[in-house]
Amino acid sequence: MEYIQILVSAIFVNNVVLSRFLGICPFLGVSNRVSTSLGMGGAVIFVLTIAAIVCYLIQNFILVPLQIKFMQTISFILVIAALVQMVEIILKKVSPSLYQALGIFLPLITTNCAVLGVAILSIQKNYNLLQTTVFALASGLGFALALLLFAGLREQLELSSNIPKALKGMPAALLVAGLLAMAFMGFAGIVN
Repeated sequence: MEYIQILVSAIFVNNVVLSRFLGICPFLGVSNRVSTSLGMGGAVIFVLTIAAIVCYLIQNFILVPLQIKFMQTISFILVIAALVQMVEIILKKVSPSLYQALGIFLPLITTNCAVLGVAILSIQKNYNLLQTTVFALASGLGFALALLLFAGLREQLELSSNIPKALKGMPAALLVAGLLAMAFMGFAGIVN
């Protein structure tokens, strides 16, 4: 039951983008089309989950035993950057088609603060390895869900001719993002 609570909370209640406001840059920048949002969402789910697991292991088996917890942020940033580069190299050799599909999304993930934020949040919440994995996977799913919903809404906005000229483009997108965040606040009663 605890893992289901972590899953539901990370996807809906404490959504990494709409509630914690992490990863806003790719959320606004890549959400013009559903197809690109789908690729970015998949890449974020994968990298976020792997990065959280690796950062958990580094925290608990290197930083804490050596009493250098103050190096957490810098070591996590280095791990995330190295992990993204490693995944990019492996995908290029093992699965060129998947590498082509993810293309530009992998380097963008290096600068996504949601990846670092989830790794740090899982440490702050004192999650074990399995809880960290579930939390990271659910946070990635929540990011992807918010991104896909937002991209679909933005595509519909582009087709609409009823939007005032002053609100076209990014102003309308920011209004929709705010409404989407308010809609996700409705899930707050599901989980404590």
